[in-house]
Amino acid sequence: MKLYVYNDYRLGVEATDGTLVDITDLVPEHTEPRERTNALIRAWSTVSADVSSRVAAGGGQALDYVTVRAPQPQPRNLFAAPVNYHKHQQEMGGEKGVYTDRKILDVSVRKGFLKAVTSIVGPDGAIELPYEDRRFDHEAEVGIIISKEAKQVSVEEALDYVFGYTPLLDITLRGDEDRSWRKSMDTFTPIGPYILTADEVEDPENLDFWLTVNGEMRQKSNTSFLIWGIAKLISEYSQVITLQPGDIIATGTPEGVAQIVPGDTVVLTIPAIGELTMPVVARP
Repeated sequence: MKLYVYNDYRLGVEATDGTLVDITDLVPEHTEPRERTNALIRAWSTVSADVSSRVAAGGGQALDYVTVRAPQPQPRNLFAAPVNYHKHQQEMGGEKGVYTDRKILDVSVRKGFLKAVTSIVGPDGAIELPYEDRRFDHEAEVGIIISKEAKQVSVEEALDYVFGYTPLLDITLRGDEDRSWRKSMDTFTPIGPYILTADEVEDPENLDFWLTVNGEMRQKSNTSFLIWGIAKLISEYSQVITLQPGDIIATGTPEGVAQIVPGDTVVLTIPAIGELTMPVVARP
């Protein structure tokens, strides 16, 4: 199923007739609007049958007439995997790398980092660059949404804790500041346009994806090249951090990262999941 957040943070599901069916009534009435995705995920085992029947019935609104927002606007935690592709590691360091004077350590050493939840933005917004004299890069990633509390889970059972997947961009300021600072600025985590539930993704460890800027191919890879695969990331993080329903894990980016500037249009395509298009602007 394709789960959307739209208009005033209402919940919707794409029906078989292509319309968007409102399912906001399936979460408690007084849920804070930005928390509705979390509430839906927590209640999923009891409401999923009702959602399926509404998908089959259709008769909702045309998607062209709603404002599609980030499908998970307020997770408890937003985790990210640093340097999780070997070729990206190579392009960051070395004589021709971005950081020529540093040894670039991969995810097996750096493990992970946190991004500010307030960096999340949906297709209704834009990537806003706050400085005119600094380099900002695009990073194409697959986003994982956690389905239930995960504590010390094994690699073998880890995928049972995935609610769904979404295209995710990890926008990055290059420089000497701490990684979390450089990646946590407002609008630096675009996601969407929807969450595709895990049952619709045949093999998350073998997903093709690519990113273009103004139609030019910049990044193209497959999750099979991850140093720590999706199940491994969930398992490793859950050993020391209790993952919560609705938490997001950004899986890391492959080679091909490059600068973006105001006026660009960034498109991340994951054929098995979806496509996210984001304009780039100077911060007002």
